[in-house]
Amino acid sequence: MKKFKVLTLALGLAVTTMTLQSCLDDDDDDNNINYPSALVTVKPTDGNTSFYMQLNDSVTLLPVNMKSSPFGDKEVRALVNYTASTEDAKHYSHAVTINWIDSILTKKTAEDLGTQNEKTYGNDPVEIVKDWVTIAEDGYLTLRFRTYWGGAKAHRVNLVASTDAKNPYKVTFYHDANNDVAGNVGDGLVAFRLDKLPDTQGKTVDLTLEWNSFSGKKTATFKYCTRKATNAKNNIAQGSFVKTIK
Repeated sequence: MKKFKVLTLALGLAVTTMTLQSCLDDDDDDNNINYPSALVTVKPTDGNTSFYMQLNDSVTLLPVNMKSSPFGDKEVRALVNYTASTEDAKHYSHAVTINWIDSILTKKTAEDLGTQNEKTYGNDPVEIVKDWVTIAEDGYLTLRFRTYWGGAKAHRVNLVASTDAKNPYKVTFYHDANNDVAGNVGDGLVAFRLDKLPDTQGKTVDLTLEWNSFSGKKTATFKYCTRKATNAKNNIAQGSFVKTIK
């Protein structure tokens, strides 16, 4: 539970100051080391002999103080605190120095089982938090969600992409609390790779997210464009930041 308390505090305090300008500003007032500077995709290259970070759909960051990814050759989403560097960024957008980095749970979308989805993946309620980390970018849907945590058992979350040809850009978030439905309110952070969705052919479309909230079914709409090709491996690994979900 300590991880969740730290996550909630960090995200809550950082949200009002999070811009690209402050992320790349070396001023301590704008880049407090206790808070994340950004949410990124960590992309190892050449068998993890090097790596870079994708800040959004177009901006890339080259770490100058770390040679290989701390998460091995697996691609993950991560929270990072960094400062701008004057070193050569090579063919990347910016060079940065990483102060700290921590991966979050990163998963593939789950198989659509139709009427068996709720039974298989759970239907325990959550609230999706409107926040700077709740975003569709770089081929991922990253979600900050809120629910009750007793701390006794691991929670399980999944995202299922629609197989309905009439609604191809709809996804549903499922939460299985494993009967751990009492305790304190806390937040989790998870990212889902959206590579099973149809290619948008360079266009930006509406992506609809549906979930079971504490007041019934809810939906939210995100702007989504299929991720452009990169030279990074497309391996997916579960992150280490959130310890009580899987």
